[in-house]
Amino acid sequence: MSSTPVAIRPADTAPGSLLDSLRRAPATVPALAAIALFVVWLSSQAGYPLTHWAPGGLIVLALLAIAIRFVGLPFAELPTPVKVALACFAAYTALSFCSILWAAVPADAWEGANRTLLYLLVFALFALWPQHGRSAALLLTVFVLATACLALFVILHASHAAGSLSRLEILLPGGRLTYPSGYANANAAQWLIAFWPALLLAREPRLSWALRGLFAAGAVLLAEAALLSVSRGALYATPIMVVLVFAFLPSRLRTFALLVPIAAGIAAAAPSVLRVGERIEHSQSAAAAVHSAVAATLIASVAVGLIVAAGAAIEGRIELSQASATRARRALGGVAIAALFVVLAGGLAAAGNPVNRARHAWDTFKSGSGYAANGAGNRLTSGFGSNRYDFYRVALDEFLAHPVVGIGADNFQQQYLAHGRSEETPHYPHSVELRTLTETGLLGGLLACVGLVASLLAGWQALRRADPLGRAVAAAALSGFAYWLVHGSFDWFFEFAGLGAPAFAMLGLSCALAPRGVGAADVLPGAVALDVSSGAAARARAGPGFGGRSREKVDVSSGAVARARVRRVGVIAGGSVLALAIAATFLAPWLSRLWVESAARIWPKAPAAAYARLNDAASLNPLSDEPYVVAGSIALRFGDLTRADHEFALALARTPGDAYATLERGAVASAQGRKAAALVLLEEAVRLNPRDPLAREALAVVHRGERIDVEALNRSILRKARQLA
Repeated sequence: MSSTPVAIRPADTAPGSLLDSLRRAPATVPALAAIALFVVWLSSQAGYPLTHWAPGGLIVLALLAIAIRFVGLPFAELPTPVKVALACFAAYTALSFCSILWAAVPADAWEGANRTLLYLLVFALFALWPQHGRSAALLLTVFVLATACLALFVILHASHAAGSLSRLEILLPGGRLTYPSGYANANAAQWLIAFWPALLLAREPRLSWALRGLFAAGAVLLAEAALLSVSRGALYATPIMVVLVFAFLPSRLRTFALLVPIAAGIAAAAPSVLRVGERIEHSQSAAAAVHSAVAATLIASVAVGLIVAAGAAIEGRIELSQASATRARRALGGVAIAALFVVLAGGLAAAGNPVNRARHAWDTFKSGSGYAANGAGNRLTSGFGSNRYDFYRVALDEFLAHPVVGIGADNFQQQYLAHGRSEETPHYPHSVELRTLTETGLLGGLLACVGLVASLLAGWQALRRADPLGRAVAAAALSGFAYWLVHGSFDWFFEFAGLGAPAFAMLGLSCALAPRGVGAADVLPGAVALDVSSGAAARARAGPGFGGRSREKVDVSSGAVARARVRRVGVIAGGSVLALAIAATFLAPWLSRLWVESAARIWPKAPAAAYARLNDAASLNPLSDEPYVVAGSIALRFGDLTRADHEFALALARTPGDAYATLERGAVASAQGRKAAALVLLEEAVRLNPRDPLAREALAVVHRGERIDVEALNRSILRKARQLA
């Protein structure tokens, strides 16, 4: 009798508990722990400091190991695009580590490679194991609502701080919200990475009406929190995202229907929110402006949430005929087209002649005058002026000079100091694409592009699966990653683990939703096939000794068993060694930085202990010059010029192109009366950083036959550093 597959209702649409959902996708549990880590990062400098994300990397590694140990590693079941993506991202990570060999600053290359490794681990944790609609929705819901709650806390915290202008200026320096990330553009991005998934999940009819209302309210809250940062990057990324969402993601009419009330709520509160920056910048009734903005934001969020929740509840109780549904879609489509024309016409009217606006934007972008090129007026609409054109020029020049494998991960700063034209000292090129090309060359760019295309192809397959909830979650997850990529194309978001890790997690989640064939958690896109062949069932019940007369012949060759055991032991041993190596590469720089920070805190009262900790830090991270630079700076504060010169010499032995250490050694040599050595060192310092007025002035002092006042020089360096900060 032939085997007959019987279709039963898939678990995604059948009633069941959350526990049932987790049983079907057990890797959801460690993924939830990773999301909790991401939210912790978002609440504290967006995970930028090494001391934040390096221990987080150890946590992600542990979660990945737990998933492999208790869930298994279903590599054979992975769709081909996911395998290709993992292989390319792993190869790109390996290239980043190899770049330590040719990087001018090996310690920075190590840190950049470790950050890339972190994103690889996050992507693997979310992409390796299959997800179904309900479990994936749980993951994305937790991230979006947790981020919205954090945005609510930040807004209320700003309102509480409004009573003191000094406290308010700490949160909103220059009228731009930088708390909690410390960087206004990253602040806006961390809210908008969650905004797009919130918007797309709010349209999903398979979620409860209350949850959809929460998503809509959260979307308004997240958008207003982003507006408080007055980020031009966010403003320019938003229309690009709108085009991408409507061009590539399904359910366009439902997206439009949800976008209308959410956009209306955002627009209603936006004037009050944008007024905050202007009032703080001019010290005019800042407290009243903040309170007004917070009230408008909360009212708009609640109102939109209630409207969407009510609409969702009504939608769930109304069943339209086929003809009525068709007429409703046509009517909504007509409204959408009309709205598009109204928006385009309004935009043209507000912007004026588009050719002139484009010319003005390009002129301000490349003027070389920085932010001053924008002139007076609203920051969001006054122009494209910044120093990014100069950053990109240097990055492209370095790529052309080192086209194959680049200059080394995170090694942009030294090159910009030598070849840049602005007063800024950027560590990174402010573009994820230019970062890839400049620092890892064509080889790195090829690996990154192939990996990205393969992962997006897997996400595209997830958009075509039969499970509607899975399709919706995949679309929402892809939108979160897309925002990070679009906005990160003209900013330095790769270096913020609190932004990059959630982005790669969402990309991995969309890959986990790609169909995987029989045997995975989502066995078939619409049903589960059950073998009910009577013969097969009887044999399964009876076992190998059925009737005592027939047995299956099983290969129990001792050689085969031994080979299987050897392979298993080899895999376990190799995996353990790899895990230990990964743990070490996160642990050593992290502990080194902790010792450096500890020494920086205790040196005024315990200089000997500080020096000892810095020596330990130098041993833990044999590539970094930071412990020696800090030790030299401490020695200068105590007037110990001989020790300072020794420490800076050790720093230069590790990083020969360190302009600061070279300048300090030149100043010390001058103060000790060694004019010839001082001239050589100070000329080198000017070569390394030709725009540094302090280095040029110090060289001029020595040329005049005078000695440098080291204490006065360091006061000037400290004052300049504070001004740049």
